[in-house]
Amino acid sequence: MTVGRVGRPHGVAGAFVVEQPSDEAARFAVGATLVGPDGPVEVVESKVSGGRRVVRVEPRVARGAELRVPRSELEPPAEDEYYVFQLVGLEVVEEGGRALGRVREVASYPANDVLELDSGALLPLVEACVREVDLGAGRILVAAGFAEPEAT
Repeated sequence: MTVGRVGRPHGVAGAFVVEQPSDEAARFAVGATLVGPDGPVEVVESKVSGGRRVVRVEPRVARGAELRVPRSELEPPAEDEYYVFQLVGLEVVEEGGRALGRVREVASYPANDVLELDSGALLPLVEACVREVDLGAGRILVAAGFAEPEAT
């Protein structure tokens, strides 16, 4: 799971601003291990500067690289909560049985997150729309009326 991206340099010692950092500050504590594009990296410096998370890792990683944590280190989500990676690829079905497509991405919008489907449909990730997420069945059930009707 991605916990941030290597942003612009900060200083001359190899530190950088973490773009889209995880809300969990412990992920960036000195001594924490993250996974970069070429394997594990260790956080050797960590601070907040100007309200932004700044870290230095060894070995160094290129700007724009994703920083991840292994799935095995993730806490189980609370009931009725899901990690984004768990939703990607699930089939989305409208009440009544109409297949709408599969989740291609979960995008963050100002008001709420949005399920972007491979069919082009965009569905708000809110209780009024999403009725049930069944990871075992690989399916998300949504309320009727949120997706454009099929052309006839």
